[in-house]
Amino acid sequence: MYKVGDKIVYPMHGAGVIEDIEEMDIFDKKQTYYKVTIASEGMEILIPVDKADEVGLRDIPNHEDIKKMFEILKQPQDRMTSNWSKRYQDNMDQMKTGDLLDVARVTRNLMIMDRKKGLSSGDKKMLMTAKNFLISELMVVEHTEKEAAGNAIEDAVKA
Repeated sequence: MYKVGDKIVYPMHGAGVIEDIEEMDIFDKKQTYYKVTIASEGMEILIPVDKADEVGLRDIPNHEDIKKMFEILKQPQDRMTSNWSKRYQDNMDQMKTGDLLDVARVTRNLMIMDRKKGLSSGDKKMLMTAKNFLISELMVVEHTEKEAAGNAIEDAVKA
């Protein structure tokens, strides 16, 4: 069980800090929740404590993981299908894992694709979500500001 002040990652949202652990009555059911503030968005999320493993709540990465993330961001674009719905589903499947390196691949591929030929609105939204996920992890692990984290990601993909 996590405690107040722990830094965690919530898949599809990113890294944050457990601000409180509250017992709440929702739909006539008493349950304990983690109150998490997501670093890149300042958004608060309530996560049922007994569902933490099920939703993929995990510890933040270490500095070595961040180094691997940057290595992936610097690699060439993966071969991707031209079928938009298949590509979107493939990317969504990687995003749902909540794995830092999977999200880095999605971010890199979509950023490169955007520079080459632009993105559909669905791909743009996916890129924004993926990039914010990485930004939040950098903010929490490297204690950096949002703008600096975003610039570091942009610079890595350009390299």
